Amino acid sequence: MEVKALQQMVTQLRQMQENLQHQIDSILVEASAGGGMVVVKMTGQKVVTEVRIEPEVFAAKDQEMLQELIRAAVNDASRRVDQALAEQMQNLASGAPGFGSLLKIPGLF
Repeated sequence: MEVKALQQMVTQLRQMQENLQHQIDSILVEASAGGGMVVVKMTGQKVVTEVRIEPEVFAAKDQEMLQELIRAAVNDASRRVDQALAEQMQNLASGAPGFGSLLKIPGLF
């Protein structure tokens, strides 16, 4: 492979990385549990930015239920981020010939 072709490939990979980072930064998902009793918002970096808990949950005074609702909402938000990231990677790879095969590497995304 020629040096010029390698340089172009490296440049293209850097652009893809920058595009992906911008797309990750723009992801914001919302998930809920208990029919909306607990709602969690999470970024593409998997940072929880908001947790809303309906007052009825506190009225029940059931600590285990509250813990389970929070856990379920956070796990659902995390799955939604993973799904959004996988979709972004597929879109990005489809726009760059030759890089689609990277998505077939187990555990990459």
